[in-house]
Amino acid sequence: MYAITFPKKKDLDEYLALLEEAKKRDHRKLGKDMELFAFSQNVGAGLPLWLPKGTDLRKRLENFLADVQKRYGYLQVMTPHIGNVNLYKTSGHFQKYGKDSFQVIKTPNEGEEYMLKPMNCPHHCEIYRLMPKSYKDLPYRVAEFGTVYRYEMSGELHGLTRVRSFTQDDAHIFCTPEQLKEEFCKVIDIILYIFKTLKFEDYIAQVSLRDPSNKEKYIGSDDVWEKAESAIIEASAEKGLKTITELGEAAFYGPKLDFMVKDALGRKWQLGTIQVDYNLPERFQLEYIGSDNQKHRPVMIHRAPFGSMERFVAVLLEHTAGEFPLWLTPDQFTILPISDKYEEYAQKVKRQLEEAGLRGGIDNRSEKTGKKVRDAEIKKIKYMLIVGEKEQAEGTVSVRVKYEGDKGAMPVAEFAQMVQNEVKAELDANA
Repeated sequence: MYAITFPKKKDLDEYLALLEEAKKRDHRKLGKDMELFAFSQNVGAGLPLWLPKGTDLRKRLENFLADVQKRYGYLQVMTPHIGNVNLYKTSGHFQKYGKDSFQVIKTPNEGEEYMLKPMNCPHHCEIYRLMPKSYKDLPYRVAEFGTVYRYEMSGELHGLTRVRSFTQDDAHIFCTPEQLKEEFCKVIDIILYIFKTLKFEDYIAQVSLRDPSNKEKYIGSDDVWEKAESAIIEASAEKGLKTITELGEAAFYGPKLDFMVKDALGRKWQLGTIQVDYNLPERFQLEYIGSDNQKHRPVMIHRAPFGSMERFVAVLLEHTAGEFPLWLTPDQFTILPISDKYEEYAQKVKRQLEEAGLRGGIDNRSEKTGKKVRDAEIKKIKYMLIVGEKEQAEGTVSVRVKYEGDKGAMPVAEFAQMVQNEVKAELDANA
């Protein structure tokens, strides 16, 4: 039994108000109201189903990051959802995650075993190995929105924040030791740009180091750990980050820089992460030919600015209460015909707006306009376009804006231009 006390009634009132606000912002409720994602026991616990609007939101986030990555020289790759169990034994993931993974998959061939992949990095190491590399080919940056699988216990599952199947915005940079700090700083720049664009303004960077009193939890020598930890500390200082240091929070193969973000309710979430790894290149025998014509080991940087698409969407939903910026939101508008007689005109308006690059739909249910407006607001749709006899005759739409009320009638092209300008202003503000 647990209890909590407050020295003043004001503190209790604030706490209770915060609990009520958290209920309203619960991503599971918002995800259902906005028709973004769902779970089905027939599919399996912890295995999210992304609905059309949620898929559109996810793809928009992925495209946003892919565009940023392209500017930084990343190459997009795709890898299978499974791999030979020996791949993960080489990387150490089998030893680390074997108990928390789905059971090994056996094939008809004697002794042949596979696993649902728990991480993408072993696959990316194999991509690096496919062709000989020289120092001129480095840094070599590969990125993938790769789905991985962990068998989380049923009691630990929670909406999108703790699932058994999730997609990481994963990338791995293979570079020379001399390039390490510069590449690490560039990843910091990407993460800070994402936070700025999506209005995560309160964050701190956590330098996650190994526990010096429990070194058997980690792979690799003291020498490589000291080099990796120094690189993270120096890069963080160079970028002027506000940091804290946590011992024992490193990955088993290397230290990392974790970005701890406070949401609108003051709760902390670990989102972006950057990790320095001298060990997997050693375990996979990765090489490049240096300027001295000798073989050298590259250093590996693991990074995921979102962390996972599922967790990031959940946190973003609760942080914004579902009020996404217009460039990101699945539905920028909904068209509300006041009766069936105007559905054909509503379809014409929808085509015009889609041709202008806008996203939205038609609510053609046999409901009163007031209810349609309320339902659109629950779904967090900003623009409601009411069409009837007058609008059809004049080629206009009557615009209602969430939280602002009626804005009067305007030509369809004028409304489209207004939304285009608003989206451009949002993106330009973060360019």
